[in-house]
Amino acid sequence: MKQKTALIFGSTGQDGAYLANFLLSKNYNVYGASRDATSKNMVNFNLLNIANKINFITVSLNDFRSVIQVINKTKPDEIYNLSGQSSVALSFEQPVETFDSIVIATINILEAIKFLNLTCRFYNAGSSEVYGNSSKPVDENTTFNPKSPYGIAKATSFWQVLNYRESYGIFATTGILFNHESPLRSERFVTKKIIDTVDKISKNELDKLILGNLNVSRDWGWAPEYVEAMWLMLQNDIADDYIIATGETFSLEYFVKKTFELYDLDWRNFVEVDNSLLRPNDFKTGSACPLKAEQKLNWKAKLKKDKLIEKLVECKKQNKVI
Repeated sequence: MKQKTALIFGSTGQDGAYLANFLLSKNYNVYGASRDATSKNMVNFNLLNIANKINFITVSLNDFRSVIQVINKTKPDEIYNLSGQSSVALSFEQPVETFDSIVIATINILEAIKFLNLTCRFYNAGSSEVYGNSSKPVDENTTFNPKSPYGIAKATSFWQVLNYRESYGIFATTGILFNHESPLRSERFVTKKIIDTVDKISKNELDKLILGNLNVSRDWGWAPEYVEAMWLMLQNDIADDYIIATGETFSLEYFVKKTFELYDLDWRNFVEVDNSLLRPNDFKTGSACPLKAEQKLNWKAKLKKDKLIEKLVECKKQNKVI
């Protein structure tokens, strides 16, 4: 069987690194594309010990010429678009950059596939942020109601993908991923901040964990499991969109409490709330029904709630990434 080639846009982040690692295990030829394919961006690949197994390539996703050149050069069987500004909080400070990095990037990739008349399959990284508040579990038919520039950009890219699929017959799919965590998360993400800070508190290196709203609830999962779902979407006979989540929602306060417990500490002695960390607009609850992925892709999250937090703390204590 011919070795497949995968091109990952936005390859240097958490999902890109885990996806590359997963595809290598499937014997793919993997191209990792980023704005600056130099050694300074290889941290995650080095942590996974795969930097020497990936073909790195530089691309400017807001430049159509650059995108089409990279796709034409690599001739991928599968394209994964994980690019774009990924912080909800930062999107309020940089709305234009957020929109450009998500929406323009997606349209350029889709246009390049159409222009080159390729038969490759395309995965687009969506986000649960498109739904906004969801006290009841949302599914793929739930109306979008984004509450941030990031969520609005992700909703726009979702409709772009659907339009190209229906208009031009491109095998294009969006994974609407709910929150998914790992040791490779950047410092901007609250779960990473909590784990790292509690670890330092346990070593007497810090004395406080300062957070914003503890009352928000989300569906948090394990990132290495979610990249498998991305791949499964492109192995299906029919292109479609899927929610990827655990199906269990719990509060940030619970996440904090459980993390401190795993370090034998009482969270109430160390946590402070700072209202300056609150977003201009936010939603209280993110709740999902991932039944379609289970039925159509045979995918179901294994690490949920306590097991997820235990895994994150274990990785931190043992200084490992998976």
